[in-house]
Amino acid sequence: MNAKLEVFSDLSEELNYNLPDFPLYVRKGLLNQFDKYAAACHWHPDLEFILVLEGEMEYFVNGEIVNIEKGNGFFINSRRLHYGFSSKKVNCSFLVIAIHPALFGESRYLGKTYFEENFGSNTEDYILITQQSDWEKDILLALEQIYKEMNSTSHNALRLLSLAAKLCANISDHIQHVPGQVNENQSWIILRNMTGFIHHHYASKITLDEIAAAGSICRSKCCELFDEYTGKTPNSYLVRYRIQKSCEMLTETNRSVSEIAIRCGFQSASYFSYVFRNEIGLTPLNYRKNIRIQSSLEK
Repeated sequence: MNAKLEVFSDLSEELNYNLPDFPLYVRKGLLNQFDKYAAACHWHPDLEFILVLEGEMEYFVNGEIVNIEKGNGFFINSRRLHYGFSSKKVNCSFLVIAIHPALFGESRYLGKTYFEENFGSNTEDYILITQQSDWEKDILLALEQIYKEMNSTSHNALRLLSLAAKLCANISDHIQHVPGQVNENQSWIILRNMTGFIHHHYASKITLDEIAAAGSICRSKCCELFDEYTGKTPNSYLVRYRIQKSCEMLTETNRSVSEIAIRCGFQSASYFSYVFRNEIGLTPLNYRKNIRIQSSLEK
């Protein structure tokens, strides 16, 4: 792995994989699960795939915005800043599948050399996947198959591994190398270090000085970069990220509001509920209730 990229490996978004010691993330999501119909801007080493089931969404990747319509998919390359959102605040249901290189063995050719050659910083940031060609249709079908297998009673790990490998091989056959992109913009690297610090430490008390120090810059430059690339202050980014993680816990676990508050870096359950209601428009318990009602109606 490139030494420059290796620096970020412990600072990125930590995904809650479905199965223990099997770094494959497979979920169905709704945009209205996120604060203001927008996920927090984040990055991770995983390759990410989106399939829009209903509605449409916009997707931000390294400064560009792409619209994804119903029935189409989207590939986000490894270590790219990204998030999905709806500027019109209209709901959208989608599948998201993320594949970490470790699934194929980080010390082996597939998990290290192959991934760096095909999904390194000198390759495309993203690919919009439509239904115009056979290979695109194969990818869209594979996303559905992976979701179905993960949610089957058996969720056969070997079958999931085979489907994930086929998916990566298919996209690597069609990703383009981008000459000159290998030298990443220094501002992106600094921002990625700072957002990575937030992703890794959001459960603890974090100061502006600490965020700036993660990027080895001063406070004013830190605020300037956050505003330029995320449209938020460092603190508002931190709050949104904490709210996003709390939404995930409310949706995917039975943890109490008090436990979620502490795990997401809030001082108390009452303060967490106050911030959550201001951001989402619902109390944490009502949010959990609504999400579970929506999920039951979809089944």
